[in-house]
Amino acid sequence: MNFFNRFKKIFLILGFLALIFIIGYLLWRFFFKAEIITPVATTTPGTIGGLPTLGAGDATGVTGGGDGLLPGGITIPTEIPNEGGVSPVAIGGLTKIETITENPILGPTLSGDGKIQYYDQNDGKFYRLDDNGQAVLLSDKVFYDVDSIVWAPDKNQAIIEYPDGNKILYNFSNKSQVTLPAHWQDFSFSPDSGRIVSKSLGLDEENRWLVIANGDGSKAIALENIGTNDKNVYASWSPNNEIVAMYTEGLDFNRQEVYFVGLNGENFKSTIIEGRGLESKWSTTGDKLLYSVYSTNTDLSPQLWIVGAVGDTIGQNRQSISLNTWADKCTFASNNEVYCAVPETLARGSGMFPELADKTKDNLYKINLTTGTKELIAIPDGAYNISEVIVPTDKDFLYFTDKTTGQIYKIDLP
Repeated sequence: MNFFNRFKKIFLILGFLALIFIIGYLLWRFFFKAEIITPVATTTPGTIGGLPTLGAGDATGVTGGGDGLLPGGITIPTEIPNEGGVSPVAIGGLTKIETITENPILGPTLSGDGKIQYYDQNDGKFYRLDDNGQAVLLSDKVFYDVDSIVWAPDKNQAIIEYPDGNKILYNFSNKSQVTLPAHWQDFSFSPDSGRIVSKSLGLDEENRWLVIANGDGSKAIALENIGTNDKNVYASWSPNNEIVAMYTEGLDFNRQEVYFVGLNGENFKSTIIEGRGLESKWSTTGDKLLYSVYSTNTDLSPQLWIVGAVGDTIGQNRQSISLNTWADKCTFASNNEVYCAVPETLARGSGMFPELADKTKDNLYKINLTTGTKELIAIPDGAYNISEVIVPTDKDFLYFTDKTTGQIYKIDLP
């Protein structure tokens, strides 16, 4: 007894250090130990299986390839029809990349006539690329230190936000500017570009609302009180003008229920999603919702899904795409064709901690939602961490931005 009392503090310290070591190992084991998914370096865009389908309202977990790993079925070309092993066109292997902008940019988008337009972070001005790839000013006005940009569908207007939280709506057609309330956050434009939906976050929890208003902030109407649930509310105006927002309610760690908010208090059906960390994008007609979530079924890494999202089809044809990436790294080239940047490797827990993927190298995939196939179309000739993907309607090119450099790049599509 005297021996234990004499060395009690030492035992406690040793026990505490052992506990810290065990906790640290478990955190590394489940969240930070990388699981490598190795791509084939010289593949053609062969078919990679189909999409496993879940029935309407089915709330089960991932099935049919739901481990998030790419199934087999990629064919290997006997030779690469290019010099030095780098193809000038995206045919599935190493692909030549063309640098489009010299400076880091923000808010790249397609203009009404299909040209790339963006904000140049070096000089604070907005540009559009002409037919010769030359940058032409959208406005001679300088916008200093812009933090984020939300474009209207007509691409003639944009909500511009600054690091201090101030926001303006700028019209590039008539060069007019309107200041929006600083406590409005997370904007989305209506399909006709005339109205906006956002979250109005007052200091008082009772004064936090989902609101719609004219583009200049006038005639604001409160739709739903969101209280302390603002992080679970997503302002997202659908292209068919039916839905203006979504909100999620947790069922358990691996499942949430998504509710859809309309303009007139419609009682839309809900749907189940298989994880947390929802990111979503509407199809071009608004009948489908592409989304990514993470769960224990995917080692807490993001995985892509598609689900019906209009009228009576809400929640139907829910399918796992079995690609580990975020919906924000994808774009709809048409209502049934999606292009995505997919990391070559993802550490466990990257869905919860996206910063774990800041240094990953991304490859480019094309998904056909009609046939349920996906193709590896390009392995960029260089280590690019792709943050945004843009494909014009003619599908001659694919543009992307690199998170590290902030520049825009282009590949030729076949």
